[in-house]
Amino acid sequence: MKKHIILICFILPLLTIGQANSLIRKALKSEDPNEQIQLYTEAISLEPKNLDALFYRGLAKYGIGDFNGAILDYTKVIFYEPSADAYFNRGNSKYSLMDFNGAKEDYSSALKLNPEFIEARYSLAVTKNDLKDYKGAITDLDKPSLNKSYPILLQLARAYAGLEDHVNALKSFNDAILLNPDSNTFFARGVFFMDVNYFKLANNDFIAAIYLDKNNNPAYFFRGISSFFMGEYQKALSDFTTAVQFDATDFDAVIGVALANLKLNDIAGAKVNFDTAKSIIKGTDLSQEDNLELFKNTYWFQKQYYAFSELYSEISKL
Repeated sequence: MKKHIILICFILPLLTIGQANSLIRKALKSEDPNEQIQLYTEAISLEPKNLDALFYRGLAKYGIGDFNGAILDYTKVIFYEPSADAYFNRGNSKYSLMDFNGAKEDYSSALKLNPEFIEARYSLAVTKNDLKDYKGAITDLDKPSLNKSYPILLQLARAYAGLEDHVNALKSFNDAILLNPDSNTFFARGVFFMDVNYFKLANNDFIAAIYLDKNNNPAYFFRGISSFFMGEYQKALSDFTTAVQFDATDFDAVIGVALANLKLNDIAGAKVNFDTAKSIIKGTDLSQEDNLELFKNTYWFQKQYYAFSELYSEISKL
C-alpha cells in the first residue's frame, strides 16, 4: 500500500507539469492576447514557478498595455532566475510607464548579463537621452566594435545635439540618412535644423519627408513652422491646415493657422482659430487664465518663445 502512495505522489507533479506545458503550447498558438493571459494564468496556477508561463504572460500583458502586470511577472522570473531577456522586457514595461530611472537600471542589468545585447544597449541610450544624460548615451553607443545602424546613429545625433555639439550631431544625422533615407530620418534631421534656426535646410528636409510619406503628419506641421519663419505665410497656412485635417485637436497646428492668418491679414480667421486653440488647450478646465502661460505646453511657447510672445501680444488684442 505504501508503495502505491509513493508512486502516486511521484506521478502527480509530473502530470501537473505536463498539463502546464500543454497550456503554454496552446497559448503560444493563440493570437488573442487575453486568451493567452488566461491560459498562462491556468498554467501558473498548476505550477507557480513555471518561468516560461510567467515570462510569456508578461509579454502578453505588455501587448495589451498592462505594464504594471507585466512588471510583476518579470519580477517573479528575475527572482527565481535572473536573465538578460527578463530584465530587458521589464525595462521596456517601466519605460512605457515613463519610469526612466527604473528602465535604465533594468537595461543596465540586462547588459551586465549579456554585454552583446544590442537592443538593451540601444534602449539604455534612448533612456539616458530622455534623462538628459547625453554623455552617458554617447558612451554606450559610440564604440568602434558597435555596428552603427541608423537608429543608433539617430540616438547619437540626439545626444550630440543635447550637448550642443552641432558638428557631430549633423554628421550622425547625415550618416543615418545615407544608411536609411526614409521619411523619419529626414524628419529627424529637419527638427535638428529647426532647433538651430536653419529654417531653409529644415524646410528642405520636411519636403523630402513628406515626399517619401504623404501621411507623415508631424512633417506638415514642422514644414509649416519653417515656412512661417521664412516669411512664406501662404505655404505655412497650407501645411498647418493639413496638419489640422490629420488631427483637429492638434492645438499647435491650430495656433499655426491663426498666426499665419494674422500675417496674411485675415483677422477674422486669426481670431477664430486662436480662440479654437485656447478651447482645445483648456479642455474641460475653464478656470485656466487666458494669458501667455496658458500656452506653456505648446511647441510655440517652448521652442519659439520670443517670436510667439510678440505674436501673442498682437493676436490677443483682436
